[in-house]
Amino acid sequence: MEKYRRQFILPPEPCMDWAQKCVVERAPVWCSVDLRDGNQALVEPMDLATKLEFFDLLVKLGFKEIEVGFPAASETEYAFLRSLIEEERIPADVTVQVLTQAREHIIRRTFEAVKGAKNVVVHVYNSTSVAQREQVFRKSREDIKKIATDGALLLRELTDEAGEKYRFEYSPESFTGTEPEYALEVVNAVLDIWKPTADRKAIINLPATVENAMPHVYAQQVEYLHKHMLYRGNVALSLHPHNDRGTGVASAEFGLLAGADRVEGTLFGNGERTGNCDIVTVAMNLFSQGVETGLDFSDMPAVVSAYERFTGLKVSPRQPYAGELVFAAFSGSHQDAIAKGMRFREETGRTVWDVPYLPIDPKDVGREYDSDVIRINSQSGKGGVGYVLERAYGLRLPAGLKEATGYAVKHVSDVSHKELKPEEIYGVFREKFLEPAEHFRLGEVHYRQENGITAIVEVIEGGKSQVVTATGNGRLDAVSNALKAHFGVQYTIQTYEQHALSKGSGAAAISYVGIETGGKLYWGAGEHTDITVASIRALTAALNNYFKK
Repeated sequence: MEKYRRQFILPPEPCMDWAQKCVVERAPVWCSVDLRDGNQALVEPMDLATKLEFFDLLVKLGFKEIEVGFPAASETEYAFLRSLIEEERIPADVTVQVLTQAREHIIRRTFEAVKGAKNVVVHVYNSTSVAQREQVFRKSREDIKKIATDGALLLRELTDEAGEKYRFEYSPESFTGTEPEYALEVVNAVLDIWKPTADRKAIINLPATVENAMPHVYAQQVEYLHKHMLYRGNVALSLHPHNDRGTGVASAEFGLLAGADRVEGTLFGNGERTGNCDIVTVAMNLFSQGVETGLDFSDMPAVVSAYERFTGLKVSPRQPYAGELVFAAFSGSHQDAIAKGMRFREETGRTVWDVPYLPIDPKDVGREYDSDVIRINSQSGKGGVGYVLERAYGLRLPAGLKEATGYAVKHVSDVSHKELKPEEIYGVFREKFLEPAEHFRLGEVHYRQENGITAIVEVIEGGKSQVVTATGNGRLDAVSNALKAHFGVQYTIQTYEQHALSKGSGAAAISYVGIETGGKLYWGAGEHTDITVASIRALTAALNNYFKK
């Protein structure tokens, strides 16, 4: 194709040191741009009250740098910043950042807006890319650099006049479409004006304003500036990736490997076009590798709810770490592995998290295992069904009964075309195995210590009652022999298991019985405070399932 061509420009020297690194060792400084970059991308920008509430959320989440807007752009933006300052809503450890173009009247209006605030970053920018220089400004490289240096000089002068120690940030907008050596030239010219110090660092922000290459190209561009920038020890090198190619998160991570110290982005990637870098994902990726992030997403559902209310946008059910379905396992094999992993964790007391299919513990972001992790539909298997019944109802089904229950649940889900909730799964189990349709039922059962155990069993069938007597080596065996004699059927009790359902002297018990006849297995379950009664009920249920065949 001749219409499209590569628009990125590689550095004039190899810059691949970042590729030798495997992990980001520490979290960057996070700067939320939800209230500026995110807000300007909304169909209906937030009103003053909503922006104030959003600001409070960002503070609560742990952001120490928050870009609050473009105060010279509109009265709403200006009023928002003034409200934050005059109502003393900015904590002492939080820095507000304001954006301004490198134009004198806009810069002066911006300084009016920040008056009275102590911790401020004034962020000035101008476009430096080849396309912007040629098509938008039609200016030379020297002319574009002068716009940047004039803006930097005015920031310094107005800050000195105000008697403040505002910090400065400069962005060569469209950095990824700029020749790296020219971007470096402009950045160093700006830094030579500001002369940053260790106690008053400047921020150089490198925006992937429009993502135009794979993330490793961005990393090379970032590394080039990291290696050759003046005053590097007194500069916070910042990233501002957009997501046009869908790799905004990867660009941020690669850029951190390339030497960056700071990331600008938004919650869940809101922003113009395909959005900004999603800070939630970048931070949680670090969290999953054991890095302390400084951000608190321990109640992710609440963050999602607030974000959706503030922006009118929806968080995708597959959004990493935050979506409704990101921890949900419907696949039978996945469910089985998760259930076994969770059980292994409980049995061994393991503290390191390595449960199959779950990159982090859902509880760390406020999610629950029972309702969020293993979810049952027609794709689910016996492991998942068994896990849900054990977690929600304390049922530890034998392997064969677990399989039979799984098939029964899958059939119901397949016919109804829906996911089944735990109470619906239990309903299927109860209908199929605890209380199956009656071919017969038992009335009174009595025992004598005679020839081992003698059982006197009342069998009620078709409204008629008959008493049958038989002996056995135990009560269940005696009742089983009585039923074999009455119905003329031969079977073997292949499986007999039981366990308590609750703690205490009056604990309810459940029994599971599997009988084999004619090469087939039939299951039943029974509950009662008396384990013998529970066992006989399970046998009765299994035989009733045999008669339904």
